[in-house]
Amino acid sequence: MNRNVLVGASAVLIVLALLAFSLYVPRSEPANDAEGTTLRPISFVTDWKAQAEHGGFYQALANGYYEDAGLDVTIRPGGPGINVPQLLASGSVDFGMGSNSFIPLNIVAADAGAKAVMASFQKDPQVLITHPRDDVKTLEDMRGMPIMVSDATISAFWVWLRSRFGFTDDQIRKYTFNLAPFLVDERAIQQGYLSSEPYSIEKEAGFTPQVFLLSDHGYPGYATFVLANIAMIEEDPELVQAFVDATIRGWVSFLYGDASPATALILADNPDMGEDVVVQAIGKLKEYGIADSGDALTQGIGAMSEERWLTFFKVMSENGVYDPALDWQQAYTLQFVNKGVGLDLKAELTSE
Repeated sequence: MNRNVLVGASAVLIVLALLAFSLYVPRSEPANDAEGTTLRPISFVTDWKAQAEHGGFYQALANGYYEDAGLDVTIRPGGPGINVPQLLASGSVDFGMGSNSFIPLNIVAADAGAKAVMASFQKDPQVLITHPRDDVKTLEDMRGMPIMVSDATISAFWVWLRSRFGFTDDQIRKYTFNLAPFLVDERAIQQGYLSSEPYSIEKEAGFTPQVFLLSDHGYPGYATFVLANIAMIEEDPELVQAFVDATIRGWVSFLYGDASPATALILADNPDMGEDVVVQAIGKLKEYGIADSGDALTQGIGAMSEERWLTFFKVMSENGVYDPALDWQQAYTLQFVNKGVGLDLKAELTSE
């Protein structure tokens, strides 16, 4: 599952910069619902093939939250070759998903005309994984040990591991998204995604690996953003607010209510996805507070703060990922979040 790819390579940024000044233009005629109410057609593209980590969006669609907000939403699954920021910059879609905190900052660096309007996940689900072993019980214990990471990760959360825990580049071993090297080596350590590789390891090898969620050790990144074209934010903020609010309610319902409506849509959009994978992923999202923890507990899912963004940017700029002069505050807006949306629905669902 391609969640570790960063849209940050120079060539990609150049393409985005060329597209930066496209205007937001509605692309299709309004539709009507069963009562004849006019609905605004909206397209939303995800960062990868349909999966549980997209469940809030699918639940908002399945439960009619988007329709209640006056929106006729089409979810376009991502995949190989899908460049979400580029689609946003060109005006080909209304909203897009940003996998992690690097994506909005890369967009600013490219002057590509979009920003984050909500963060579905308070915690980035990136993990390091080991076999059960007595000599590794903390991230600090991994210092100096070989670790398999992808090429993209070296300029991503590996930067934070170097800064925070003293990891060094001579620890890096190449990770090719193939579990075989890990499974045959009891001393191996590799990166992964909370709801993906650990479950695959359990199924294939029959043991429960040790899982270290980076966010629970201080990694400050958000994940699974909703990105919007700046022109749309400025010209149609009510539309953006409607999409954000309905999406938040979708996430609350997906996590605390009956997730089967979203699951059915996910499996329809991604026939290669097993229902067992979706079910266990939902459990992981809840158990680790991926979407609903920290500020989200009091301000609603989707919450963001300037402090978190500044912390993330300082680490990355001090380690050469970004120019310290970059206007990092242009990566996001708090205009549409931190309003407590969905807390009433959560109270209702959790009291049943």
